[in-house]
Amino acid sequence: MLILGIDPGSTRVGYGLIKKNKNDLSLIKCGLLKIKSKDKAQRLLEIEKDFSSLIARTKPDLVILEKLFFMKNMKTALEVAQSRGVLTLLATKSKIPLLEFSPSEIKIGVTGYGRADKKAIAKMAAKILKVPEFKEIDDVTDAIAAAITGAHYK
Repeated sequence: MLILGIDPGSTRVGYGLIKKNKNDLSLIKCGLLKIKSKDKAQRLLEIEKDFSSLIARTKPDLVILEKLFFMKNMKTALEVAQSRGVLTLLATKSKIPLLEFSPSEIKIGVTGYGRADKKAIAKMAAKILKVPEFKEIDDVTDAIAAAITGAHYK
């Protein structure tokens, strides 16, 4: 089973594709969709295009999306929520099952501790996937952690 974890954002969308074979998890691919447009409406179109392309290339069996939990900046929260809407719509239109987890659920799923910091998440994700320590940006390691969490449920 191929599981695509997504860490949504308005200008960066982290992704991590893992393969689940019984109880064994392995990293297939990870990266960042960089949204370059300054115009907010154009950003949504860019997210649609880039995520559609990612789905077509990776053909996941399951998509895991990090829930929008709480943001101090309401403007940023609204933009991320719009991005999540596009991502949710595309996964649904592609008929790919979708699970959503809060940041604390993902932290528990990877580290066993709901208040783990970004460094601990990256370190445990690398250990679980049996790869060298990640040098990726937090958006990518958060997406990988989301995929790992989703693997526990499928």
